[in-house]
Amino acid sequence: MPKSNASIDIESSDESKGKAPLIGDGKEKTSGLKKVMGICDFVLRLAAIIAALVAAATMGTSDETVPFFTRFFQVQASYDDLPTFRFFVIAMAVLAGYLVLSLPFSVFTMLRPNILILRILLFFFDIVVLSLSTASASAAAAIVYLAHSGNPNTNWQAICQQFGDFCQKVSGAVVASFVAVVFLMLMVLLSGFILLKNAKK
Repeated sequence: MPKSNASIDIESSDESKGKAPLIGDGKEKTSGLKKVMGICDFVLRLAAIIAALVAAATMGTSDETVPFFTRFFQVQASYDDLPTFRFFVIAMAVLAGYLVLSLPFSVFTMLRPNILILRILLFFFDIVVLSLSTASASAAAAIVYLAHSGNPNTNWQAICQQFGDFCQKVSGAVVASFVAVVFLMLMVLLSGFILLKNAKK
């Protein structure tokens, strides 16, 4: 009988030893997932910076002068003729500047994923700049649509037939801004997912 008890104790201790690595593996998988999500957040911020800079630079350099009837009388179209386009350039510049400043914090949250206060701050400011970027991109898109199609009800004439290069540039800037908005939305969703997983612990 003592031998059987000893064998039972040995088996139970072996089972407990076998279960211990499973707990460690779970923690390693969780930390690995957090690092992967942190890397994705960093990459999305870099992509959004590039898209925002392209949008701001393209809109800021949109300028075209065409002759009207004769070469001595010319008409110019520039982005700063419309307050909406000026707001667009400022908003994209603010977005790019914020994202550049947020890169060190993104790296820090990637190295220290358990510090939630920085993740919460990034989540909050990401939502703010997402709202700003969406508003500026939508307003600029409306003006670009009117430039292409016009509006006969308000006597707004389409100008893209005369200012083809100008319309091409502002259209490209609007497209780049919406690409930046998509990257920002993915960043916000990723940050929300990270905070949700931490809240469940």
